[in-house]
Amino acid sequence: MKKSILSVGLVAVGALALAGCSSASDGGSEGGVTTISYGLWDSNQLPAYQQCAADFEAANPEYKIDIEQIGWDDYWTKITTGFVSGENYDVFTSHVAYYPEFQKNDQVLPLDDYIAADGLDLSIYQDGLVELWQNPDGVQYGLPKDFDTISLFYNEQMVEAAGLTPADLQDLTWNPDDGGTYEELIAHLTVDANGVRGDEAGFDKDNVETYGLWMEGAGGADGQTQWSFLTASLGWQQTDGPWAESYNFDDPRFAETIDWWYSLVEKGYMPTFAAQSGISWADQLIAGKAAIVPNGSWMTGYVFGSASDSFTPGVAPTPVGPDGQSWSMLNGLADNIAASTDNPDAAWEWVKYLGSAECQDVVADAAVVFPAIKTSTEKAVSAFEANGVDVTAFTDHVEAGTTVLFPITDHKSDVNGIMGPTMEGIMSGATGTEVLVDANASVDALFQ
Repeated sequence: MKKSILSVGLVAVGALALAGCSSASDGGSEGGVTTISYGLWDSNQLPAYQQCAADFEAANPEYKIDIEQIGWDDYWTKITTGFVSGENYDVFTSHVAYYPEFQKNDQVLPLDDYIAADGLDLSIYQDGLVELWQNPDGVQYGLPKDFDTISLFYNEQMVEAAGLTPADLQDLTWNPDDGGTYEELIAHLTVDANGVRGDEAGFDKDNVETYGLWMEGAGGADGQTQWSFLTASLGWQQTDGPWAESYNFDDPRFAETIDWWYSLVEKGYMPTFAAQSGISWADQLIAGKAAIVPNGSWMTGYVFGSASDSFTPGVAPTPVGPDGQSWSMLNGLADNIAASTDNPDAAWEWVKYLGSAECQDVVADAAVVFPAIKTSTEKAVSAFEANGVDVTAFTDHVEAGTTVLFPITDHKSDVNGIMGPTMEGIMSGATGTEVLVDANASVDALFQ
């Protein structure tokens, strides 16, 4: 989930903590009760984990869980500086873009001995999620807690005004040459200030009222919500698998995808990089300033919870590419135990509970994200359906196996440091995709 370092698409919120909770691990026990500090970034999931904590404490009165929730950017600053100072949460929600460096620097604890001692069955989780949290030697650092895929959120009012129905968005096609019916739809949903559509004569690309597609950043090294589902349909991925020691940004298939994507800016169908910077894509969709935004399943509750008389949300599959498949990137979160904790055994008990059906069923009932346990995923789908939300556009990818893993390698922060500015330069029009060859050489040099 994510914010793709990605943009989680979540609006950063101020620190919100349970009454009496600490902001970092001060460990310790008092009166026979061991306090475990726990950090997470997603405010939408906070109530469910508060309930998990209450249930855990009721069943285990020797433990107390102190939860702190901080918005994405401040959260990772706190985690990384906490490792330097030696004061951190006992347990924290982690992301595959960060944990490779944490485990390499021995900042988080391996879980294999705990898993073996308690005889945990890791087959209960959705396929591929356990492996995300193993280092190159197969050492396990997290129990999967949820997963996410990508689909197209859209504004039904915009679709209806264009003379279309939701069914028209179910079987879109895409290719990097002319964009297929996906680009045709984007053009038709784009409307200038005079009411002229992007596929009509007289369209003013410099004075757009509603963009057919919203750009949510340039995608950096991952493109999770921006272009990963397109490149996957060309058989391209950032790396040749988890823990690879080279990247593929110099592949012509990647360049042609990004060339097509930037062409939407040139045609006026998508905002410029400068115009979208610092602006919430969800707010633009809700306000009718954007008709379609590809994004993650973790935003489903927020988007559909924002429905009003002027905004009816919908979700459609990603377009079918040249290979005849609709694709999505698959990612999943887990909880890490900080090596600095004074209570590793207590921290494990909480991590084990977070990875259990007892907690993940609570998360499922909240209808915010898809829990990692297969049976809990099914409960979440039912909970979404009870709220009138069809989430099959997200779950079909998992059932069909049309997913590619979020790229995980060493040197991730340095890879992001190279590819972030590179992609921003391309999507701002400052450079062309020819710079990807040198950028990839710089990335691969990190592994030499």
